[in-house]
Amino acid sequence: MKQSSDTRKGHYTALLGLGVPIIIGQIGTIVLNFADTLMIGHHSTVELAAASFVNNILILVIIFALGFSYGLTPVVGNLVGRGEHDRIGGVMRTAMAANTMLAALILVVVSVLYLFLDRLGQPGELLPLMRPYLLVNIVSLPFVCWQNTFKQFYDTIGDTKTPMYVLVGGNILNISGNYVLIYGAFGFPEMGLLGAGISTMFSRMVMFAVFATLFFRARRYRVYGRGFRRSRFDGVVFRRLNALGWPIAAQMGMETAAFSLTAVFVGWMGTVSLAAHQIMLTVSQLFFMVYYGLAAAVSVRVSYFHGQGDMGAIRTTTAAGFRMIILVAAVVAVPIFLLRGTVSLWFNDSVEVCLLVSQTIIPLILYQFGDGLQCTFANALRGMSCVRPMMYAAFFSYFIVSLPLSWLLGIRLGYGLVGLWYAFPVCLTTAGVLYYLIYRRQMRGSAG
Repeated sequence: MKQSSDTRKGHYTALLGLGVPIIIGQIGTIVLNFADTLMIGHHSTVELAAASFVNNILILVIIFALGFSYGLTPVVGNLVGRGEHDRIGGVMRTAMAANTMLAALILVVVSVLYLFLDRLGQPGELLPLMRPYLLVNIVSLPFVCWQNTFKQFYDTIGDTKTPMYVLVGGNILNISGNYVLIYGAFGFPEMGLLGAGISTMFSRMVMFAVFATLFFRARRYRVYGRGFRRSRFDGVVFRRLNALGWPIAAQMGMETAAFSLTAVFVGWMGTVSLAAHQIMLTVSQLFFMVYYGLAAAVSVRVSYFHGQGDMGAIRTTTAAGFRMIILVAAVVAVPIFLLRGTVSLWFNDSVEVCLLVSQTIIPLILYQFGDGLQCTFANALRGMSCVRPMMYAAFFSYFIVSLPLSWLLGIRLGYGLVGLWYAFPVCLTTAGVLYYLIYRRQMRGSAG
């Protein structure tokens, strides 16, 4: 019994060692999003509403790109688990090619969206603010794809501190740029929402440059940089990255669509609802991004053990990760609930927005169990390269359940933004249960 207890303790320790730096990096992202929303909201409510719609569309694209990059985790993780570090540089070369292909496709899709922005039923007074803000964000999207590739590499080889430092530094740069360009400090012109977009674009370029420089120049990554330079494009690896990346991207994209595409519904409700929706999405990231670090650590650890064929360790790691994630969600929920009547005032002084946010906090707290469940088992399945079944489960949970239910509660039955958000506990719990069932089936199949 003591040996089993020690083994479980070792899994908790390992998950914390990998996960805490990821969490700190994600907290930096949370602070960035809080700062963006706060600075834009205090500049004007109209700009906050414009940012809400554009950011909800862009986050769908960014999460899709992040999901595609997750295909790298089981490939590199399996090599780490088998001790084949000399092959990882070659995999990275092919991974950069795959993510460049994705970036080109994303640019085409989002550019078409830009051209048809006026046909999406949004308030006409917001369009002059939306267009330039969307355009500068489009320019930065390839750098997001390349940055994701390097981040997954660093995380999977167990060096989660490097991305932590880069992300925190990039977010500080972005917040500083926001202050200068939104409000026109230090002699710069006051650019408002466009200034926030330019600052984000610049920080993304800098973070990619730092990731790439470290990979090729730092001594501790020499074996990987050498492998990158000496290798050629590998068609077998490229096909495997695509076979893993597209289903993960689709699964995560559909999950994000449950939140982001509802911005179209919210836009029909008016500027106040759009502003409140943006604040709620920013607050919701406080939950997700914190325990995302632990879930990402689960994926990395599972990929190691999957490469070694150790199913018992996979089971113990996943269970430990789920317990930790639910604990974190419960702890974070307490202050958010207590501050539900004032949290909106951090971003905007509108009484109407504040009242709407305070009511919408309740469904946000209710869906934390389902979100923790789906997050844990989705990452365990990614670590085992079992990604295609999740895509179908996500389609059912987010397109068949969530979006129609959001429309029904928010628009058809007239419950507005609060009703729309009550669809999220249902769809996230549905996804979590389906992922858990897929995980159990995969574990039984591997054991047999």
